[in-house]
Amino acid sequence: MINTALLAAFIPTFVLVSLTPGMCMTLSMSLGMTIGVRRTFWMMAGELIGVGLVAVMAVVGVAAVMLSAPMVFTLFKWAGGLYLMWLGVELWRSRGKLAIPETGASANVLARPLQLAAQGFFTAVANPKGWAFFMVLLPPFLDGSRPLAPQLSILVAAILVIELLSLILYAAGGKTLSKLLSNGRNVRLINRLAGTLMMGVGVWLALGT
Repeated sequence: MINTALLAAFIPTFVLVSLTPGMCMTLSMSLGMTIGVRRTFWMMAGELIGVGLVAVMAVVGVAAVMLSAPMVFTLFKWAGGLYLMWLGVELWRSRGKLAIPETGASANVLARPLQLAAQGFFTAVANPKGWAFFMVLLPPFLDGSRPLAPQLSILVAAILVIELLSLILYAAGGKTLSKLLSNGRNVRLINRLAGTLMMGVGVWLALGT
């Protein structure tokens, strides 16, 4: 159903991307600090639904381009790689929406479970960077000689598991990170490390075949 070599390469790649500080991870960390990990699971549920929806819609659109105009896809992949590198530079400069603010992250604490789930869902769906990530990251790991649906199902399942584990990690580490993030110098160090990793992913995507 899926090329196991591509799957083996995809898992560590997405782990890297998922662990990079972003809107959803910062939200999970913030809620973990303010309402606890247990209640943050409601936000995680909504976020995972949103991520799954974005992943499927993004890949279906790009797959159509791959089949009809391979050259367009190659240009798109280069543009996506450059975009990720630009995000890495923004992280290095502690700028942009992916960067952790030097003043510390904050969250709007919502009491009701459905409100928390909605917050997670809309954070995932309304984030243009999430669409860009999936449109760039997933197609290189699809084998054109195999049916799309089974491959996409397995990749999306892997994405959701990795994303959930990352969200839990950020939420559970919220209290510890709150002490670290109280120092602006340490925040800049985290942003620069994440920026370096992001630029590396961008180079790999642009130059990969």
